[in-house]
Amino acid sequence: MNFKALSNRIENSNPLDFGSIFSKSIDLFKQVWLQGFIIVILTFLTIIPFYVLIYIPLLIAGVTDPKMLKSEEVPPEIVIPMVILIPLVFLGVMTVSLLLNAAFLRICRNKDLNLSKSDDYFHYFNKKYASKAFLLSLMILGLMVLGLLACGLGIFYLVVPISLIPAFLAFDQELSAKEIVKSSFSLGNKNWLVIFGLIVIMGLVTELGILLCFIGVFFTAMLAKIPVYFMYKDAVGFSSEP
Repeated sequence: MNFKALSNRIENSNPLDFGSIFSKSIDLFKQVWLQGFIIVILTFLTIIPFYVLIYIPLLIAGVTDPKMLKSEEVPPEIVIPMVILIPLVFLGVMTVSLLLNAAFLRICRNKDLNLSKSDDYFHYFNKKYASKAFLLSLMILGLMVLGLLACGLGIFYLVVPISLIPAFLAFDQELSAKEIVKSSFSLGNKNWLVIFGLIVIMGLVTELGILLCFIGVFFTAMLAKIPVYFMYKDAVGFSSEP
């Protein structure tokens, strides 16, 4: 679906229903909780190398000059590389998270529509989607900086459209990164209160997993992502839906 047709669908869509999306999300979670748990584990495993990169300057300094690490002040030759690496690591982590979230939403669609397709957790890990996800990460980073400059209040507004980005990445391969952001803002602005309410409530429900010896949160974490699937489905729909 091209950007113009998608925009028309969003503009002419009915307002999202809080109760309907909430109940459908709970029902679908019963089918995809295991896949959600696997996505959480894969996310942790794939972002570990990015965090290791931050400490490479310290490791190099420890090998070349152990006395340097014993000083109270951190030398500039260590601080500068770490400052440069931190935003790069942030972009890498966000790119991986976007691709895995998109894969999870694809799994949600397959289960919801009873499509006989495999649970391909790395379905979007290719050049086409990875480059698009990286551009989206850059845009999200820029938006978050702007939100923080607005006394932090902008973050509350931006959390709605940013949460919708993985759905458009997963289901609208014809869209560019810029068009995905525009579509997310279009759908988010039209249903901001409903989406924000679902994000908050589902976030609280997800935290109930902490009661299960803290391990349960790994199983319930992806519950907060499922409403995004139904937000997209109810507002845009799928051309191949039976």
